[in-house]
Amino acid sequence: MSGQSAFPRTRITAERYESMIASRTLTKYDHVELIEGEILDMAPIGPRHRMAVNRLNKWLVLGVKDAGLVSTGCMLRLNESSAPEPDVLVLKPRADDYGTANPRAEDVLLLIEVSDSSLAFDRGRKLDLYARHGITEYWVVDVSGRRISIYREPAEGRYAQKSDASVTDTASPQTFPDIGIAVGRLFA
Repeated sequence: MSGQSAFPRTRITAERYESMIASRTLTKYDHVELIEGEILDMAPIGPRHRMAVNRLNKWLVLGVKDAGLVSTGCMLRLNESSAPEPDVLVLKPRADDYGTANPRAEDVLLLIEVSDSSLAFDRGRKLDLYARHGITEYWVVDVSGRRISIYREPAEGRYAQKSDASVTDTASPQTFPDIGIAVGRLFA
């Protein structure tokens, strides 16, 4: 096997991945997600990450009210090979509150990844993945950099619009412009 850098990988489908969860082959202690057919370890969640998720969750729930459903740590079924678990999702309202099936890309109003140690991955592979699947608004909360990168208008596998909100700014979701997330308060 000289010259070969790695053994071939077995790719799995989202259906098989969900079966592994249902059969408890994968449990809540397996901090993983399915990205493009590969089961990848997720970055550990530390106190600053958890604080940002909790604050975003609280503020979004209060602002969205019944116009959407805010979910944290929810599997998002993008296609047959990707089922990531974003930190925060704001979803379109649905009568069953997504109790009968995982949300899909068309259900997402806002997707947020909080990055403490996963910034390169969230701004690289996940950014591309979410743009390719038409996630209309994607925020990357950079805990160390104390800012939010906002991506909008996915077209041809890329986001056409990118802006950054620093600690002196307020970020508002496009679908809910009356909700203002004070970036400084998020990291205080």
